[in-house]
Amino acid sequence: GARVQSSIADSEEWAALVRHVEETKDLHLRDLLADEERCASMMKACATRDEVTDDGYSPSIVLDYSRNNVTQETMRLLFALAEKAQLRDKIDAMLGGEKINVTEDRAVLHTATRAPADAIIEVDGRNVVPDVHDVLAKIKDFSERVRNGEFRGSTGKTLKDVVVIGIGGSYLGPAFVHTALKNGTHRMPESRPDLPYVAPKLAAKGRTLHFLANVDPIDVADALEGLDQERTLVVVVSKTFTTAETMLNARTVRAWYVSALGEAAVRSHMVAVSTNLEAVASFGISPENAFGFWNWVGGRFSACSAVGALPLALHYGMRTVRDFLGGARDMDLHFAQTANTPRQCLPAMMGLLAFWNHAVCGLPARAVLPYAQALEKFPAHVQQLSMESLGKGVTAAGGPLLAKSATGEVIFGEPGTNGQHSFYQLMHQGHVVPADFIGACESQAPTNLEGEAVSSHDELMSNFFAQPDALATGKAEGVLRAEGVPEELVPHKVFEGGRPSTVLLMPRVDAFTVGQLLSLYEHQTAVEGFLLGVNTFDQWGVELGKALAKRVRAQLQASRKESDGPARVDGFNHSTTRMMEHYLTHSS
Repeated sequence: GARVQSSIADSEEWAALVRHVEETKDLHLRDLLADEERCASMMKACATRDEVTDDGYSPSIVLDYSRNNVTQETMRLLFALAEKAQLRDKIDAMLGGEKINVTEDRAVLHTATRAPADAIIEVDGRNVVPDVHDVLAKIKDFSERVRNGEFRGSTGKTLKDVVVIGIGGSYLGPAFVHTALKNGTHRMPESRPDLPYVAPKLAAKGRTLHFLANVDPIDVADALEGLDQERTLVVVVSKTFTTAETMLNARTVRAWYVSALGEAAVRSHMVAVSTNLEAVASFGISPENAFGFWNWVGGRFSACSAVGALPLALHYGMRTVRDFLGGARDMDLHFAQTANTPRQCLPAMMGLLAFWNHAVCGLPARAVLPYAQALEKFPAHVQQLSMESLGKGVTAAGGPLLAKSATGEVIFGEPGTNGQHSFYQLMHQGHVVPADFIGACESQAPTNLEGEAVSSHDELMSNFFAQPDALATGKAEGVLRAEGVPEELVPHKVFEGGRPSTVLLMPRVDAFTVGQLLSLYEHQTAVEGFLLGVNTFDQWGVELGKALAKRVRAQLQASRKESDGPARVDGFNHSTTRMMEHYLTHSS
């Protein structure tokens, strides 16, 4: 416990970094990018396996961080700080099942949800890996029975449409993975004779998958639009089976079933991902159709547990899920093997660079920019993963933060090229916003239009390669004048450049690389949290709003019962009282 909480605020390593910001403030990325030796040292591939398939496909992600405002000396100082912060020990403690979530006294073992069956990972002296594989076997059995028509709805029809009810980590991660895979038509190396490979798009033919997260009734209407109770299966995802929004939505959908098929139908049409079997049973779901996970898996880190695996297995089959878990495990392996040498370790490098940009240099935001429409839901997932993990007001030991800026970054993003026509203006000429550019060598849907100079994917990637350089190098007054730009427009067309970005190039977007990407960002977040000294794995900041909402709910209930005269609201501040009275008066 104690060693996980050392602060680096008083260290010479931290002071040296703070001084270094001042010493390097006049360096420009234009010049740093001209240093070929520097740039060559800042490109890394994550290759844990030497696997190259017959068609030359190699499943390694390449990281290029040369467009960050860092020199070799900056990196040396960052590595020294990482050592002072005992980064390696903290990583080992996490991967080894120590209870590093100190405020909740929990281990942090999302990596166990994709561990190989023969691994040994102990919590309180007990190996948890067999439990993980029991749940995976149960998911395989159930999803195969649903997909082959053995498990049917209450009227004997096969179940083709799946609705997943969950919010936060029970929604954002699985929805990101589903969106990333739904158009996947790639071949995969045939390495699992027990689970023959079918491309995700073909494996899901004739099936639909929907997510219901928001308690707004419009989200319910959207999710159930055009669905037939007899052919629909619902997965309710809530660890405790008490999450307010999820349970109200679950009751709403249960009523939808009961109205058409009667009370008895619930058992054939609703299943649960939960640890609270009593609550599951009293809801009317058969406990044998409840898929467990554990308190050592945090919600925003749960995409590889039953939370993600069950919906994905129902929609795509178990082979796709195995490939996805395999990719996540591959990155876990890379992380564990290289954590001693951070400069070879992709998650550590990305964590150190994010720490440099926001904690040391004070840049408060980061843009996540996937140049792949398949990854359109990735920014929303990273938003929760990073902001809920790192947005803390004190260190894990309860002390003051390293610096005012040493809390989480504001994360936002859109797929490229959409973002270019939206917020890149500010990134080029307004605030300095470090960015992650994520692209893929192969498209999921290659399109070559006759008469066009390049394929659609090449057009997309032309922008992917151009934007980081535009941000980094900018355009100076002298160049504009030489181009004959009218003098009065020169100041408007100057790009100062020097704006940092990191480039990630994936071989393609498939189940394996999506697993790698998910794990890469999970570990980057953990590394950043270890450096900041915060508890990355709790989220006390979500509690206060929930508690106040209970009071508001009780007030609305009471006010709706008063039939005589205008609604009265008591016990709230003036502003809230007036707005609630207005709401009550103007809503039926």
